[in-house]
Amino acid sequence: MFAIADSGPFAVLAINDSARPVPTWKTMFGWPADDPRALPLSVRSRADRKIWAAKVDQAVCATQRPVLLIADGLGCAASAWWGRLSPADYVSRIAGALLFAPRGEETGVDGDPGLFASPGTPLPFPSVVIQPQHDAAAIRSTLDAWGSQLIAGRRVRSVADERGAWHQAQRLFLRVTSQVAAHEVARAEALIGRR
Repeated sequence: MFAIADSGPFAVLAINDSARPVPTWKTMFGWPADDPRALPLSVRSRADRKIWAAKVDQAVCATQRPVLLIADGLGCAASAWWGRLSPADYVSRIAGALLFAPRGEETGVDGDPGLFASPGTPLPFPSVVIQPQHDAAAIRSTLDAWGSQLIAGRRVRSVADERGAWHQAQRLFLRVTSQVAAHEVARAEALIGRR
């Protein structure tokens, strides 16, 4: 069983793609690969998908803090599916998402190509996609559909112990969302002629 990390400004819920032996967040940032706070995604059918979604619902509703969702691979599409189709009360608890190296929304498991297909609307929470630099162009349509910002990154070896890893994730999210907000404000001011 997993436990949601409930420290810092956010509670962290990490969703790792069970098809990837090492999550992208581990290879890029050195964050924990086998952390008890990660909810593995090993969905093989629509019935498994319902059970997984219930676990996400339970984790999100069990915390008193805003939730930072961190997902990898197919976990990104699963998180988008969950966010688009869950009750607004649950989704409103998500402060934002860091989505690492997403596999496409239409990618399913065991021959079900639409397992995590969802309406083509932007995600109901801010999201940042972190994609290895050489793969960044391949996910442009996914970024547009989700309304996500892109960080094309290189492998970064960082020393992060288990306690500090998710604090580092929270700081990254705050830094990126602050930069995005500043950029949007500057664009809006330019459009109305303040600059």
